[in-house]
Amino acid sequence: MNEEFKEVAESYTLPEAIREAQRCLHCKVPGCKKGCPISNDIPDWISELAHGNFGNAIHIIHNRSNLPAVCGRVCAHERQCEGNCVLAKKGEAIHIGKLERFVADFDSEAGWSHENIPEKTRGRVAVIGSGPAGLTIAGDLARKGFDVEIFEMGVEPGGVLTFGIPEYRLPKEVVKREIRKIEKLGVKIHLRATVGPNLTIDQIFEKGFDAIFMGTGTSRPKTLPIEGGKHPGVRQAIWFLRRVSLYNSGMMTKEEVMVGDGDRIAVVGCGNTAMDAARSALRMGASEVTVIYHRDISRMAALRSEYDEAVAEGVKFLWNTNVVKVNGGEGLRLKSIVTETDGVQTEMPLDRLMLAVGSSPASRIVDSTEGIEVDDKGYVLTRETPYGMTTRKGVFAGGDVTKRPATVVHAMQDAKRVAESIEKYVDAIKLIEAIG
Repeated sequence: MNEEFKEVAESYTLPEAIREAQRCLHCKVPGCKKGCPISNDIPDWISELAHGNFGNAIHIIHNRSNLPAVCGRVCAHERQCEGNCVLAKKGEAIHIGKLERFVADFDSEAGWSHENIPEKTRGRVAVIGSGPAGLTIAGDLARKGFDVEIFEMGVEPGGVLTFGIPEYRLPKEVVKREIRKIEKLGVKIHLRATVGPNLTIDQIFEKGFDAIFMGTGTSRPKTLPIEGGKHPGVRQAIWFLRRVSLYNSGMMTKEEVMVGDGDRIAVVGCGNTAMDAARSALRMGASEVTVIYHRDISRMAALRSEYDEAVAEGVKFLWNTNVVKVNGGEGLRLKSIVTETDGVQTEMPLDRLMLAVGSSPASRIVDSTEGIEVDDKGYVLTRETPYGMTTRKGVFAGGDVTKRPATVVHAMQDAKRVAESIEKYVDAIKLIEAIG
């Protein structure tokens, strides 16, 4: 792996973690828990940590989260648990994310976790996609006695966790470690298994599954109507981040990443994906990286901490600015772009332009399946009762493919609700079958 992509945030030492945990006031009405999308029992596991009961701490965390080492690193703590800590008013919020990361890492290194998993007798559930939503569904249902199999189209499981979040924020070994824990619950993962024309929903049901969950995310990037924007020097930020991930895994050369030493890069958009792309471009050797956003800093989707770290690393920002034209250069390189700020146009020399303006669901599953309805933008329609079921009986959906979540933990939050519905649904159909 490129040394530039080593993890940025440092973990606590054992004494540091104990001291930080001991600062928790263990509030009777914990704002941190209310601020957590998956309602993690934060004061309880922090109390166990403060007393050195690491096994109890991770057990409490696992009651609500299948991916604590991930959440401890990439959750928007400043907006969620830490932002709602009573000590935040004094600027002294407990560093909950860093503590969660410590507990999860410490547990993995010690190998303490050992769960008594019930026999897989309640039913069979197929999960399409192994991103945050799919992994959450799989883990929750496996713990409840369901036989779960994941169908993942990629060469590695993890979805956005593996290919969409840079190594310096979320090391791939951490993701692999969390997935191994889920596999130990009895979950089977099939790689290079693309559900669509060649493996349909109907064929999966024919294999004996009682319910199917679609957690396929949004793999179709959105574009902008920019003059000259179809030049090969204009690429999607998520495309770039995937290639960076493959490069760091030794599966691609630096030249194939298409951002290298001395390149001048611009990224359109100001969410966390844009920040990840900008900071990754610098790590790949770009000499200058500029983020271009059509609004001001107060309306950016990215976390303020992500912005601050990007600025500290040398990323520049253009606010209230649009890209109106791309001037193509030779081969895969650009010559320049034309930006517009307050009606004034400026030409900027540039080698490559990346777009980080959102994405929408792919249609291969819907197009190959009878009865799954979508809205006018391609997002899968689901019911409130049972929560998450699509218009096709027995097929559920959650995560980004339904347009509900926005972050990893929100996808997990949505998936946990869907898992409860799948549990009730399968129990109900089994009861009806038994009655005859």
